[in-house]
Amino acid sequence: MTIDLTQFHDAFYEESFEAVGQMEEALLRLDVGTPDADLINTIFRVAHSIKGGAATFGFSQITSFTHTLETLLDELRGKRMQVSTALSDLLLRSVDVLREMLRAQQGKQPIDAQRVADLQFDLEFAVMQKGAAPNAAAAAAAPATAAAAECARGTLYQISFRPFLHLLARGNDPLRMFRELRELGDLQVTADTSALPPLEELDPENCYLTWMLRLRTESPRQSIVEVFDWAEGDCALEVSVVQNDAAAATASVPTAATPPVASPANSSPEPSVTKAEDSEPRAARSGDAGKPGEASKTADAVKGSDASSIRVSTEKIDDLMNSVGELVITQSMLGQFVAAVDGVLGERLRSGLAQLERNVRELQESVMRVRMVPISFVFSRFPRMVRDLSQRLGKQVELKMSGGETELDKTVLEKIGDPLVHLVRNSIDHGIESQEQRIASGKDARGTVHLHAYHRGSSITVEVSDDGGGLKRDRILAKARERGLIGASEQLSEDAINNLIFLAGLSTHDQATDISGRGVGMDVVKRNVEELGGSIEVQSETGKGSRFTITLPLTLAIVDGQTVAVGRESYIVPLTAIVESLQLRAASVSRVVGHGEVLSFRGEYLPVVRLDKLFDTRGDQPHAADDGLIMVVEGDGRRVGLCVDELLGQQQVVVKTLEANYGHVDGIAGATILGDGSVALILDIAGLTRSVSEPQAA
Repeated sequence: MTIDLTQFHDAFYEESFEAVGQMEEALLRLDVGTPDADLINTIFRVAHSIKGGAATFGFSQITSFTHTLETLLDELRGKRMQVSTALSDLLLRSVDVLREMLRAQQGKQPIDAQRVADLQFDLEFAVMQKGAAPNAAAAAAAPATAAAAECARGTLYQISFRPFLHLLARGNDPLRMFRELRELGDLQVTADTSALPPLEELDPENCYLTWMLRLRTESPRQSIVEVFDWAEGDCALEVSVVQNDAAAATASVPTAATPPVASPANSSPEPSVTKAEDSEPRAARSGDAGKPGEASKTADAVKGSDASSIRVSTEKIDDLMNSVGELVITQSMLGQFVAAVDGVLGERLRSGLAQLERNVRELQESVMRVRMVPISFVFSRFPRMVRDLSQRLGKQVELKMSGGETELDKTVLEKIGDPLVHLVRNSIDHGIESQEQRIASGKDARGTVHLHAYHRGSSITVEVSDDGGGLKRDRILAKARERGLIGASEQLSEDAINNLIFLAGLSTHDQATDISGRGVGMDVVKRNVEELGGSIEVQSETGKGSRFTITLPLTLAIVDGQTVAVGRESYIVPLTAIVESLQLRAASVSRVVGHGEVLSFRGEYLPVVRLDKLFDTRGDQPHAADDGLIMVVEGDGRRVGLCVDELLGQQQVVVKTLEANYGHVDGIAGATILGDGSVALILDIAGLTRSVSEPQAA
C-alpha cells in the first residue's frame, strides 16, 4: 500500500518552523571561542531532523542545503573548528535562508536558488578552511586515545546494524553514527558487502551494506541506542552484551587482521572497516515505511519530550470557544425563564441551573486555558533582532527578558508582536546613545533594553524599557509645531509631550532611513494596542531612559460584565473596570467651563459621562439631573462617572466584534447577545475615559 505523504506536509512545516526558531535561539546563545557543547549538539540535531524530514518528502533543495549545514555543524561538534563571530553570522544567515526555503516550499513558490547556492558555497568554503589550525589531528587523536584507555574496563557490546535500502535517502549517514559510537569507547566495525549489486545496477541513493560492530564502553546501553535514534524506522538494530568477555578481550587490541581505527589529519577518527565472509540475513522491521514526521524530534532535543502534549489547530479551538459562548448565552436565557416557575419544581430548576452555571464556568475556564500561550513565543524573536540592529547602528546593546512564562490569549499574543517590535526598535535607535556618548556621560558603553511581562489583576502588562537618554521633549515639541500637529503657542504638560510621539507623521530624525525617520510606527503601536482594548503609557527621564507600559486584557472572548439600563437600551460594563456605584445627587455634580460636568467623589473631581446623551438612547423622554445612578469606572489610568438609569445584574457575556460586521464605534468594545435574544453593546471604558480627558466646550 502506498502512503500519501502530502497529508503530513502541514505537520512537517509546523515542526520545521519551530525547529528553525529553536536553532536560531541556540545560535544566539553560543559563546565565541568557548561554546557550550550541548548547544552545538542541539543545533546539529535540529539541522539533521529537518534534513531527514525534507528528504522523506522529496524536498531536494532543502535536503542538500541542510546536509551542507550539518557538515559544518559536525565539524564544530567534533571540535575541529572553532566558533568565531564570522562563523556565527554565517550560521545565522543559514537560519534565515532555511526559513525562506521552507516558506517558499510551503507556498509552492520558487526558491531563490542563487542565494542558496552562494550561501552553500560559503558554508563549504568554511569547512575547507578548517585545516588552517595546526596540529588539529593530534589534538583530536589525543582525547580518542585517552578515551580508549579509560574504557578498557568497560562492558563489551555487540551491535547488529542492518539499514534498509532507503536509509541514505532519509538523510542518515552511517559513518557519522560510527563516529559518535567511537566517542563512547573502543569500537571495531565489520562490514558485510555481500548484498552489493553489480556496478551498472547500483543505485547511489540505496544502502546495500550491513554492519556488525563491537563496542567496549563504560556508557550505558541507552547511550548506544540514542546514537541510532535518527535512523529509527529505517534500519533493524540489535544491541546485546557479549557474555563471554574473556575470549573477546583481544578484540579491543588492534591486530593485523583487524586494522586500527584510522585518524586522517583533516577528519575525526574513523572506525576500521573489514569485509565479513559470513553474514546474517537482513531482518525485516515493521517501521520500514519510515516516519514522515521526523522533524518532531526537534522539540525533544531542545526542551525534552512531553508525551502528554498534542497539537491542535487554532480553528478547532476557536470553534470550541464559539460553542462555549453559545452555551453561556443559552444558560443566561434559562436563568431569565426559571424566575417565573414557583414551588418545588421551581426550586429544583434553580438548583439545577446553579449547577449548570458552575459547570459552564469551569468549561469556559478550561477552554480559556487551552487558548493561553506564554508570551515567550513573542519574546523569542527579539534576541536576533536586537543583535542585528545594534550591529547595523554600531551600538552595544544587551537585551534582558523576564516574565516570559506569563500567559495570555493566543489572539492577543498574535496582535501584540508588531507593536513590541516597533517599541524595541525605537528604544535601540532613538533611546540608546552611542558608545562614545554613554562613556562621556558616565554610563556603561553597553546599553540595556528590558522586556518584562507580568499579570496585574485581570490584565497583562508588558513593559519595554531602556537606560538610554530618554525622550528629547524640546525636540519633540519643536517637530510637532513645525509639522502643524499642535498650535505654535500651545503649552503642554510633560505627559502630553510624551504622548506626541504617537502622532502620525512625527519623527525627530531629520533624514529617513530603513529603520526610522518617516513618522510611522508609534502611531500604529497605539492604534493596535487600543484595538485590543488595551492602553499604553510613556514614562521618561532625561539621561536615564524611557519606559513604555502596555496594559492588555487577558482574553477578548468572554468577559464578566454588569448589565445597565440607559434609556431604551442595555449596555455591558466590564466588572474589572467598576470602582463603585452610588445614587446620583444634583448637589454632587457641578459644571466646569471647558470640562463639562464633574462629580465630587472622595476628595477628587471626576468627569461625568451621560450615556443617554452620548448614544442618544432616550429620545424625547425627559431626564431629571438628579435621577438615576452614577457608576464610577476606571480605564487607561483615569476615573470617570457613568450616568445610568438602572443596574440589571451581573453575567458572563460573549464578546462579538463589531469591526468584522459593521465598523469601529468610539466608546464601544463589542457586542453580545443577552438571554432574551436582544443585543447589548459592551462599553470600552478606556476609550470613554480618553474621550472626556480632552477639554470640552462650555
